[in-house]
Amino acid sequence: MDRSKLYRRFRTLLIANRGEIACRVIRTARAMGLRTVAVYSEADRDAMHVALADEAVLLGPARARDSYLNVERLIEAARKTGAEAIHPGYGFLSENAEFAQACFDAGLVFVGPTAAMMTAMGSKSGSKALMEKAGVPLVPGYHGEAQDDATLAKAAEKVGFPILVKASAGGGGRGMRIVRSADELAPAIVSAKREAKAAFGDDRMLIEKYVDNPRHIEVQVIGDSHGNLLSLFERECTLQRRHQKVIEEAPSPTLNAAQRETVCAAARKAAGAVNYVGAGTIEFVSDGKDVFFIEMNTRLQVEHPVTELITGIDLVEWQLRVAFGEALPLEQDQIKLNGHAVEARVYAENPTKNFMPSVGKISTWRLPAETGGLRIDAGYREDDAVSPYYDAMLAKMIAWAPTRDVAIERLNRGLEDSDVRGIVTNIPFLSALITHPKVRANAIDTGFIERELAVLTQAPPAPSELELCAAVAAVIKDERQAAQGEASSPWQTFGWMPVGRRQRSFAFRVGHEPEQKVRLNYGSGPSTLVIGERELAFTIVVKDGGFDLTLDGVKTSVAAVIDGHELYLRTRNGRLDLHWVDPFGGEMEEQAGADKIAAPLPGTVVAVLAEEGAKLEKGAPILTLEVMKMEQTLRAPYAGVLKSIKCKVGDIVQEGVELAVVEPSGE
Repeated sequence: MDRSKLYRRFRTLLIANRGEIACRVIRTARAMGLRTVAVYSEADRDAMHVALADEAVLLGPARARDSYLNVERLIEAARKTGAEAIHPGYGFLSENAEFAQACFDAGLVFVGPTAAMMTAMGSKSGSKALMEKAGVPLVPGYHGEAQDDATLAKAAEKVGFPILVKASAGGGGRGMRIVRSADELAPAIVSAKREAKAAFGDDRMLIEKYVDNPRHIEVQVIGDSHGNLLSLFERECTLQRRHQKVIEEAPSPTLNAAQRETVCAAARKAAGAVNYVGAGTIEFVSDGKDVFFIEMNTRLQVEHPVTELITGIDLVEWQLRVAFGEALPLEQDQIKLNGHAVEARVYAENPTKNFMPSVGKISTWRLPAETGGLRIDAGYREDDAVSPYYDAMLAKMIAWAPTRDVAIERLNRGLEDSDVRGIVTNIPFLSALITHPKVRANAIDTGFIERELAVLTQAPPAPSELELCAAVAAVIKDERQAAQGEASSPWQTFGWMPVGRRQRSFAFRVGHEPEQKVRLNYGSGPSTLVIGERELAFTIVVKDGGFDLTLDGVKTSVAAVIDGHELYLRTRNGRLDLHWVDPFGGEMEEQAGADKIAAPLPGTVVAVLAEEGAKLEKGAPILTLEVMKMEQTLRAPYAGVLKSIKCKVGDIVQEGVELAVVEPSGE
């Protein structure tokens, strides 16, 4: 193959992706003087990556297969805009060998490995065979071509339970199931194959021994077209949920210097087996003593910023320079490890409702400034819409410091100072996770989050005097600003009068808890707030995003967002959502719908798991939806009879549509 066609200088780069990674690539490309071209679907017309690029091309409808996964439309978009190269980002077609080959055939530079390298390393089963030959340590398992049920069952029995059933193609936890007994194997294979087929178009499976209390270690590698291949230290990604990484850090706090060199050498050997060119990651699982090869991701990783912060290297810039045909600018012994970095993935999801994806318009987007070692890679802004069609990651928050403890503190402060409203996010969950004593002590494994989920998703404490007083201040501030038509008007007292005093009562409720009352006294003299028997003097100074509340002589910063009678507050005690009870008593109790089997979000019905007339136990699976590329199983809310199924496999259903009816036992 002519290398001049594979790697050459270009001026215009098309980014075949969306969201945070598209924005990330665009920023570095533009800093290098390149013209950038974004692509988008109908759902992403007003997306941030579209606004950032020099040009943008509509690919098609919202569904990924009609837009971001459509190879012909991507190649045509490059032709229309004069783009000479394509960066695939991660996800979508980033590890698709056919796409890499199509770019080459169209005369485009693919910013990544060749199709042949991708084919060799992109298949979990194929890469394991290659690694076995190269002498890289492997987890015991089966990665053969035969995919019939009998072969997979025999392989599982030979390996010994518990095992992992894994999709041979792709990653991100999709098409992966832990199987602890022979009885669980058949349904796990069916479900994993279906999810893998939907996500990657390939339902081949492999079997691996499940390592108890495992840790996930990975090594960043990058190679050029001149035969140079480097490792850029390791990352630890042990904090996972459903096999998807939540927190990543570099370097690993688990490895000592000798172990670090051993795993990095193994990674270089693995990548060297295919003379790898481009950025990639070699992933390992560790049992606390040894490390075993899992797979190679032939692309940039979501967590690449932690490596950038400890090495000072812009990996996207290096990717582009390799694609230009340049040699890597440093040698292995010139790459130095400096400090520690920790990254948290901010998702539009509700941790208290089984991490169900959240969709809608972002009404408030306030993230802290990128100073003091804090970095934010975002793909969304205020007023952007989060759709149900794609991965729910909004941004990544990364903190660097000389030590791990300080990096964690900086990351937590960044999370605590963030306010995102209009959708539900996992920000409070992330903060609880990284401040957990066992995370601080590095006493974790890949099952840690599932075991500690109840602690990590605890409801916020009841409002204290501070929150109740802040709620009154937020309501009055909002009313004053609306009346005055001024966005930020400093004021010290409420409704001052030369003589006399007046009162105004407020009532607030958290969820279905009893109301809590606060009385405002105002008029001549200082305004006060009365809670029970206590009367508290207070003053307010308005600032962007909230106000400073001085209560009984103590000043505290309050972030506040008001939407009708719904109040969001963030104080030194944490975040709290309150409802301001209608003072005229016109509210009605929300009608509970716990017995309604309805679509929680727009999605596709991929499996019906029970028949009409079947007797169901509470929690029995009824049907499975694919939502945001992940499967969600809807279950019986109580024991009863499945009276009817109102959908079939393949149906595309909208949020709130009733899908099944369960008649309770005894009725």
